[in-house]
Amino acid sequence: MNILRQILPLSQQLSKCFSSVSTQQAYSLVQRNVMSLPSVRAISTTMPRAELMDFFDEKKNWGEQEVKHGRGWTKDDLRIKSNSDLHKLWFVLLKERNMLLTMEHECKEKMELFPSPERLDKVKESMDNLEEVVRERNRAYYELETGQTGERPGKVVPNELGIRFYYRAFEHVIPKFANRKWNERHKFTFGGTAVRKFLHLYRERLYNEKRKLRNRERNEVVHLLRRFPNIDRETLAQRFPSVDVEKLYKLDKIRMNQPIKSSS
Repeated sequence: MNILRQILPLSQQLSKCFSSVSTQQAYSLVQRNVMSLPSVRAISTTMPRAELMDFFDEKKNWGEQEVKHGRGWTKDDLRIKSNSDLHKLWFVLLKERNMLLTMEHECKEKMELFPSPERLDKVKESMDNLEEVVRERNRAYYELETGQTGERPGKVVPNELGIRFYYRAFEHVIPKFANRKWNERHKFTFGGTAVRKFLHLYRERLYNEKRKLRNRERNEVVHLLRRFPNIDRETLAQRFPSVDVEKLYKLDKIRMNQPIKSSS
């Protein structure tokens, strides 16, 4: 608006002068008035590109068995970046992901090997870390300004079958007590004989799965101790945290396989 206010009187002045001066005098007058204006950044535009080669990898990588690439962006790397840099980096990663997905689909169509498929995992990891860093900054800002996290509220509620899940709230125009469709679709209560019977069988199934997994780990630890008596028990305890390795090591069926030390 300031630029327009400065240019408008100039245009009115020029319209009065053009009728009484020559072309050369008018040009010198325009140049003198333009140089007196403050420096203004010129409008810049990017070249329009109608081709779709940005969705494909570089031609030198076509048909290669492996493509050299670096590691993904970690949270420590992203925390030192500014918000504008994170914004630019997000679109760079998004463009890279679209290119990799296009190349993966093209290789599947032509029944060829997709070189270095781990690039997709690293891009996904980088984007997840970037989202987490941005969320950390948003939480810190809202906690500083309002004392709240600013995250979408949620809570653990049971569904109609009594299974508890985390429900994230959504913003609705209609209030909760007047939103008939929402109340019909979201019933966070349960009851009835059939539901209680289902919950009993469901909890029994979960307990049996957990018990079988614990027994499998215990049997695997017993097998390792019997086969390798000198195995590092601390590493074994870290590998199987649900198993008491020291207690199993004292069993007779494990100690009987250990060599007997001859007394001197």
